[in-house]
Amino acid sequence: MIKGYAGRILEIDLANCSFAFKPLDEAIARLYIGGKGYGTRLLYDRTPAGIDPLGPDNPLIFATGPLNGSVAPQSNRFAVVCKSPLTGGIGNATCGGSFALGMKKAGIDILIVERCAAAPIRIEIDGDRDEVLFHDAAELWGKGTYATQECLGKKQHHAVIGPAGENQVLYAGIVSNERIAGRTGVGAVMGSKRLKAVSVQGSRKLDMEDPEKFKEYTIEVRKLFKDHPVLGNSMKRFGTGAIVNTANARNILPTRNFQRGSFSEAMKISGEYLEDHELRGVKSSCIHCPVTCGRDVDVEGVGRVKGPEYETLALMGSNLEIGNLKRISEWNYLADDLGMDTISLGASLSFAMELHERGVLDAGISFGDPEGVSELIRDIGHRHGIGDDLANGTRRMSEKYGGEEFAMHVKGLELSAYDPRGSFAQGVEYATTNRGGCHVQGASMYMESVGPLTINPQNLKLKADIPVVQQNLACAINSMVLCIFTTYGIIPKAVHEMNPNSLRYRALALAFENMGPLLRTAMGMKGPPMLWFEKWLSYITGSKFSGGHLQEIGARIFNLERMYNLREGFTAADDTLPDRILHESTFEHMQSGHPLGQLLPKYYKNRGWDTQGVPTPRTLERLQIRI
Repeated sequence: MIKGYAGRILEIDLANCSFAFKPLDEAIARLYIGGKGYGTRLLYDRTPAGIDPLGPDNPLIFATGPLNGSVAPQSNRFAVVCKSPLTGGIGNATCGGSFALGMKKAGIDILIVERCAAAPIRIEIDGDRDEVLFHDAAELWGKGTYATQECLGKKQHHAVIGPAGENQVLYAGIVSNERIAGRTGVGAVMGSKRLKAVSVQGSRKLDMEDPEKFKEYTIEVRKLFKDHPVLGNSMKRFGTGAIVNTANARNILPTRNFQRGSFSEAMKISGEYLEDHELRGVKSSCIHCPVTCGRDVDVEGVGRVKGPEYETLALMGSNLEIGNLKRISEWNYLADDLGMDTISLGASLSFAMELHERGVLDAGISFGDPEGVSELIRDIGHRHGIGDDLANGTRRMSEKYGGEEFAMHVKGLELSAYDPRGSFAQGVEYATTNRGGCHVQGASMYMESVGPLTINPQNLKLKADIPVVQQNLACAINSMVLCIFTTYGIIPKAVHEMNPNSLRYRALALAFENMGPLLRTAMGMKGPPMLWFEKWLSYITGSKFSGGHLQEIGARIFNLERMYNLREGFTAADDTLPDRILHESTFEHMQSGHPLGQLLPKYYKNRGWDTQGVPTPRTLERLQIRI
């Protein structure tokens, strides 16, 4: 077996409380690494088209990668893969916390949970004894994610759901510690199986090909991160909330259900404001990560809890026209405890507010007014009253009440907090990403509009190229499984320190804008490992990984996801953006919205797809994708 892997898959059948350890397939590991990639391959192979996402035939796959279990910074994440109940297509999410470490210590690379229990159940896995215990979870059913983990204790590593997962809120997530695998409704799938919690323990250690080189290089990387302007400074000081003011200045901060791109009270919900007024002395970090991007805040009646990230600050702040950080922190806590995605939650609340404003729905909440929001969030998590409708997400709400033109989703997944009318590559990424309107499956906006090297985000140059490179890289990162923030360090310190008004900076930005052909060529180059995650992967596994290797593996994963969605009935017509984004301008110089129609054909060509967005036989053969 390749080094870095435990070499085992654990399959659990909840219907008859049985389990079996199976060998990891080394050929699949070499093609897909692990994490999201290996999980997608399993989902495609083990399920027919058309299964009910909330039925017994939808497996829930927890997957680690070869970097999990090491001390590499940002290597603590695990992936969850299943068919999404929110979109009906490929579903996946990644999560921090300690569960990935627990799986590897238990000697498990992949955990596959199949079918459904007859009553609420929890699973306890002891990897040292190769033992799986099935416990009645009736006493835990109904508890929030914090109370559930407290009841389970600290001797094991847990992945749990809250009431939102139990009640199959379509954007419910799975929680480990204070982190959440939030997107695409993986928690609803876990709830449909009546599985409240999975606990793992073990004492196995990660086997590496070259542990000494790995150790020496990891010390170097930690120093690099510490000295980096983002990973060691702005993110450490302000967390992801540092993006609020940048996005606001670029007119891409979602405001009033994406009616505008700027918010007059943006400073009051920013990371800088949180640092000065709300931070409670603690900046938290995931295991082995020196970045400490987490914030601790006080919530009235609760005490010290994890503070809101950028996506929450934007989608439950500016997007609701609410500049009250205390209330946003309260709603963030409620969402985490109920166990649901704050991105889809915020978008569903803003959509309900606009329906209310138009006199279509008596939602009881209004833009700019925090009253009633806390109560409605609880109702969503328990599917009470109008909360039952919001629990289904914006697409289904628009199908019931109307308002499709301002329902802010792609493929059923609500847009994250970057308005693509001021970030054209990000719009292409939203439209084409297989799980729907998400930024962490590529983060193109960082390469064009909110990162240190800002090119013109509103011309067509490079806008069909950046998403391909970024989506491929994200697929590889999510298969190792690493935090996407590791990619923020790729742009060197020297670029961050340039004066954006200098001739040197403008020349560099112009050169970057015009490097489309070179970028496409560079994607296929397979030289020696250059970046830290390439070197870590090489030192651990013993195989050589370069940027070109990761682009190829990422493309393989992305195209397999595409084939899964096509099998489930998706077409090129689903590669689109909300009408508001396509046709309404937030910039005075723009007559319309995002020019997606001009960019999609080039994106398809760059991908090796036909004009209908279907991967060609040549592309599938080149990427060794078995269908």
